[in-house]
Amino acid sequence: MDRIADTDTESFLIHEARILDERRWEDWLALFADDGWYWVPIEEGQKDPKQTVSLMYDDRRLLETRVRRLAAGKLHAQSPISRTTRTVANVTVENEDKGKTIVRSKFQMIEYRRDKQRLFGGTQWHSLSAIDGGFRINWKKVELVNCDSMMDGLSVPF
Repeated sequence: MDRIADTDTESFLIHEARILDERRWEDWLALFADDGWYWVPIEEGQKDPKQTVSLMYDDRRLLETRVRRLAAGKLHAQSPISRTTRTVANVTVENEDKGKTIVRSKFQMIEYRRDKQRLFGGTQWHSLSAIDGGFRINWKKVELVNCDSMMDGLSVPF
């Protein structure tokens, strides 16, 4: 099996960040595999999203619900809508096995809403499968540096 080039995976992650910043929710959902999931743990070193509370844990069905609500503009937590900008860096391919590539990267996201700016940062992990010259996200885990601190509502994906 050929190793996926770091530049390809980095380009994919930058593309995902742009889609999120542009609030192209349906396009973001389309990046996920049919059984894909998205997870933001609430504590450092959390191993399993199903054994304890998480800041966000969306299986495919909940991802679809989140995207539908964000796209419709009917989330109270998104009135007014957040403006965001994301930076992705330090992208490394950590493992390749059975057609899946585990990619680790660092990120920062600035969110501006209701005259307040919030800064989020941490490590994001993606499990990617190469499909038709591109990638699909099998799962995405976002480890926030401040995951265990008090947070106002989170509704925008990282």
